[in-house]
Amino acid sequence: MDNKSRKYDRQLRLWGDHGQEALEAARICLINATAAGTETLKNLILPGVGSFQVLDGAKLTGEDVGNNFFFDRESIGKCRAKVTAELLAELNPDVSGDYVEEDVSMILKSNPSFFKSFDVVIASNVPERNLLPLGELLWNFNIPLVVVRAYGLIGYIRIVCKEHPVHDSRPENPLPDLRLDRPFPALVEFIDKLDLSTMPKKEHNHTPFLAIIYKYMEQWKKEHNGQLPLRNKSEFKDLIRSGILIHENGVPELEENFEEAIKNVNIALVPSQMSSEVRTLFEDKNANNLTKESCNFWVTVRAIKEFVENEGEGLLPVRGSIPDMFADTERYVQLQKIYRQKADEDAVAVFQHAERLLRDIGRPKTDLTELTVKHFCRNASFLRVIRCRSLQEEYEPSTASIGDIGMSARLAV
Repeated sequence: MDNKSRKYDRQLRLWGDHGQEALEAARICLINATAAGTETLKNLILPGVGSFQVLDGAKLTGEDVGNNFFFDRESIGKCRAKVTAELLAELNPDVSGDYVEEDVSMILKSNPSFFKSFDVVIASNVPERNLLPLGELLWNFNIPLVVVRAYGLIGYIRIVCKEHPVHDSRPENPLPDLRLDRPFPALVEFIDKLDLSTMPKKEHNHTPFLAIIYKYMEQWKKEHNGQLPLRNKSEFKDLIRSGILIHENGVPELEENFEEAIKNVNIALVPSQMSSEVRTLFEDKNANNLTKESCNFWVTVRAIKEFVENEGEGLLPVRGSIPDMFADTERYVQLQKIYRQKADEDAVAVFQHAERLLRDIGRPKTDLTELTVKHFCRNASFLRVIRCRSLQEEYEPSTASIGDIGMSARLAV
């Protein structure tokens, strides 16, 4: 493990290499170095955000020293943006920081394109007369705005962005992507070579439960006109249980792999299909009307959609991972390789679709890497898009959701 991996080890476990790369490429602007603003920026600097800039035209006062532990008495009267940038930069030498001693109202009037160079803008205690035009400007630039404000022990945060694509949501306890109801050729070939009726006892009680379920699923289908045991799971479990070896004294052997197969029947029999959320993405106008300005997320969604309609035969790319199970090392590793190889093949097919789409919209194929597309494919089942309302919509009486505000207030009580 290199120094960087050791330094960011805990957060890498949370959002992985891909998330860390996105964070390290991000450029953040903080408007007003208040206590809430500096604390928010601090929590981005410590994990290694790429760079930041503090925009603030105020001088440090005694009030700032009283409510922000970053400042001391010697700072009073100095440029708040400069002092903040210098102190925050000390927290992480990997992060570069800068400042602009100017009020946001002046930047909005004289140089609104200033904000185009940032990936996220944090606005702390910005008055409404400046916040609304700032929100409109960033909305048109498609740059997320994070509004933060603190009133003593009460805090407020509001995220404003047109859409936030999520391609690595890391859901808790996701169902495994096993494809036993629609197995791919390499998986069928591997399992067909296993003969539970003739293999030695040691092999029998170390056969992976995936193979056991598939074997008895095929037997069930032969006996029930090709139907899966979706509504007869208890009977199907009894069928699997009948395959446990019987000791010479008539007592069933203790075969953990068969018990594991019985416990995992409900999971293994979940039909291989797309979620409604992913179908909605495939139908989204942003996926079906790509332009040169389309973000990589929508290009990849379209590529996955084309894969589903062609090579995937209605299914998403194989995820490529299998759960831990009671099995001998050799056959478990073989199973892992089979799923990973299929996932790699699917990702290559999606990448080829993506390259063609980039070419069709007049963008270089280097805009998307094969590694990025592979990451998308691995998380294809969990792709999401979060869309927000603009500040103007919320402040305008004709478009504000007054009912929602009232409901939120009642829930809070």
